[in-house]
Amino acid sequence: MNRTMNAVFSRLLQAQNIMVCGHIMPDGDCISSVVSLSMGLEKLGKKTTMAIDWKIPSVFSPFPQVGRIVDYSHYSARVEDPELLVIVDASSPDRIGRFERLLRYGVPSILIDHHATNTHFANLCWVEPSYSSTAQMIFDLLKLMEVSYDSDLALMNYIGIATDTGFFRYSNANSTVFEAAAELVKLGADPCLVATAILETRRLEEFFLERDAIDNLRLLSNDRFAYSYLKAEDFERYSLREDDFGGFVGDLRSIATVEVALFASESVRGEAHVSLRSKSYFDVSSVAVAFGGGGHPRAAGFTLKYDGDLEEALQEAVEFISRRLETHPKNTIL
Repeated sequence: MNRTMNAVFSRLLQAQNIMVCGHIMPDGDCISSVVSLSMGLEKLGKKTTMAIDWKIPSVFSPFPQVGRIVDYSHYSARVEDPELLVIVDASSPDRIGRFERLLRYGVPSILIDHHATNTHFANLCWVEPSYSSTAQMIFDLLKLMEVSYDSDLALMNYIGIATDTGFFRYSNANSTVFEAAAELVKLGADPCLVATAILETRRLEEFFLERDAIDNLRLLSNDRFAYSYLKAEDFERYSLREDDFGGFVGDLRSIATVEVALFASESVRGEAHVSLRSKSYFDVSSVAVAFGGGGHPRAAGFTLKYDGDLEEALQEAVEFISRRLETHPKNTIL
């Protein structure tokens, strides 16, 4: 048995009032981990608060319990801080937004995460990069705690495993992933429902936005590096938010010749969120860390702040990746 997981188990049993907090710009793994851990703890008689300091993407709204997630502005009106703060799927304290205040005020904390770039910022840290997703870690933890699964809990736990493996297409989809997914399906998760809700509910305006992103597409390093971007005015043109346009960096990576993909979305003028992906050998987490972010070898990101134009601000990162890619040992055999 994993000693750290066992320590997390023991600490959770001791607490009654628990906040489960995910990261800003939440993805499926974050939302799944927050909700499924909270649901599991409630089955053990705990009081939980689900917290993410960001607007939840609309594709997740129909799923069970997601509507209970509160951001900091709603939470701050409450008087009582939690007895225990459990942070999931966040590699550094700034990733939990304004809930970082609870760490500064000394609220006891547990961290559960699978990012290799994690900074181990909680009192008790269970960080295991061998897992495909934080949701898969939550599944093993809840099994250890002998939580009884119903179909809603199985569904919410499944979402994170499915989305963080690219619906079982990425290199992190090993045998343990399929075993966990199969067990959750037996417990009531509906793979078709998840795939349809997340992959097949696009708005027409998203296609217009994708057209603009394609217009901004650039290929460098003998077509091994693809990057693109969208500015705040692009989102405003179609009354969309950047949260409504996810996954395009994966489309860039899907280009046959491409090893590294970068996509930047300007949330507000002067600030952009940069997503990085690689196909087989380039470690994009090293790039993300160099620019103040983090992630995995094949999927990472960082926030870029600047004065002036987004395209100009991106050039340092673009040149940094191009240099590393062109001198990478793998390129000598391509």
